[in-house]
Amino acid sequence: MNINRLGLGCMGMNLRRNPEMSILTIHAALDAGITFFNTGNFYQTGESEMLLGQALKGISRERFFVSVKFGVLFEPSGKLYGLDVHPHHIKAQLTYSLHRLGLDYVDLYQPSRMDSAIPVEDIIGVLAELKQEGYIRNIGMTEIDAETLRRAHKVAPIHTVELEYSLLDRSIEKEIIPAAEELGIKVLLFGVRGHGLLNDRTLEGKASGAIPSPALSPENLPKNLPLVRALKNFAETKGVSLSQLMTAWALSKYPDAMCLVGTTSPEHLQQNIDALKVELSYKDISEIEEIAASHKVYGNEMRSLTFTGGMPVYH
Repeated sequence: MNINRLGLGCMGMNLRRNPEMSILTIHAALDAGITFFNTGNFYQTGESEMLLGQALKGISRERFFVSVKFGVLFEPSGKLYGLDVHPHHIKAQLTYSLHRLGLDYVDLYQPSRMDSAIPVEDIIGVLAELKQEGYIRNIGMTEIDAETLRRAHKVAPIHTVELEYSLLDRSIEKEIIPAAEELGIKVLLFGVRGHGLLNDRTLEGKASGAIPSPALSPENLPKNLPLVRALKNFAETKGVSLSQLMTAWALSKYPDAMCLVGTTSPEHLQQNIDALKVELSYKDISEIEEIAASHKVYGNEMRSLTFTGGMPVYH
């Protein structure tokens, strides 16, 4: 079992809703050997960074690796309204993150998305300056295409690319994963449970996801349950939960990739760690994918989100 294949996602952690449990989860992750912690300056309007900073206070800096995303803009209502990855503002955003985290540097810093109105070379150029100054140790990218990744990597070495991947969306297999492998860039997978659909809680009537998904809507969820049940039945033949099966499937597809697990519960964290013990044969993987292919997923037509001039564009 390679514990380094898991990273803890801190999107759901804040100072208002049971922060003690989140801190316990972070400490449990450290005790288990997990060193990678993923947050963002817009997660819980900055409170995720603050809580992570509290949890890591007094812990040897060599024991943890902090990844921070930046740029997404939210209204007070919680509605996303834009993206700010303007090169002139990047250093300020990092300054605020370092203050909330209580750190002198972050290990990985990455724009949360690209703005098509800004050349990626300009953005990476500023990140390269911050790396040279010692405020970040590595540069990352998130949810980008292969061409943009190649252009970025020419400016400065890209350490990690963070990508969504699940049985519901395997589009990264076509171009971006091969490009990352060719360039020697690490791959970080998230969303392996399909925004909460491919989860044991779905069958318990407690379906939820960090990002609202049309697949979980009252209209679509009943029509998607046959897929969830079929995968759950297969998981039971392996003696594991559906959640563990989805993590094991993703990691089996890409043996060199890391998988993010988002939780604020030490118990759920341990269940994710136990997923590393699940061994899937080629036959198992084929059967899992055949189950997914034989079921239509309703509400899986989530519009892709891009940004132009800082403004969101839905396709």
